Amino acid sequence: MHPNPIFHTQDAQRNLAYASERAFGILAVNAEAGPLMAHIPFLIDEDSAYLHLHLVRSNPIARGLKTPLAARIAVNGPDGYISPDWYEVPDQVPTWNYVAVHLTGTLELRPQDGMRDLLDRQSKHFEDQLLPKPPWKTDKMTPEVLEKMMRQIVPCRMKIEGVDGTWKLNQNKPDEVRLRAADHVDAYGMGAETRLLAALMRGA
Repeated sequence: MHPNPIFHTQDAQRNLAYASERAFGILAVNAEAGPLMAHIPFLIDEDSAYLHLHLVRSNPIARGLKTPLAARIAVNGPDGYISPDWYEVPDQVPTWNYVAVHLTGTLELRPQDGMRDLLDRQSKHFEDQLLPKPPWKTDKMTPEVLEKMMRQIVPCRMKIEGVDGTWKLNQNKPDEVRLRAADHVDAYGMGAETRLLAALMRGA
């Protein structure tokens, strides 16, 4: 996370809302051989007390959860290179703009009989974003196949104890300079990610 406090002006509620909407991140825990990481979708409770996820049973993080572990989840937003030419003022240097939210807390295994409920809630969260497509549900699967699949994954939750976010969007530049850079990001970027980055820069 960038140390400049000007990039940390969003409050915990805004950071949690962004993480909840993105619902995908990099889970990291410490281990003897070095940090372990996993790329995971997740859900955050409405009261933001807990984050819920599942891991493949053979994942080293899952195997290490005999006792709860300190953990961090990094949620990446849009990012992109910023050319110093785009500011149209002298003596500037290249940089990289990005949004990232970090959630820290204690990760633990949950009872296996909660796996079906977690799958149903996770699939509903993402299927609802595809409406009016008819939602996929676990009851569309053959029960024996579903049971076999669920035996290969384990439910987990992380108690959310810390929230921080970096929204590095050229807030350290005068407004007119930041807006010029945003226009160039929009013009030279490709795809929805750079359009979103430009929009966030304009609103910074």
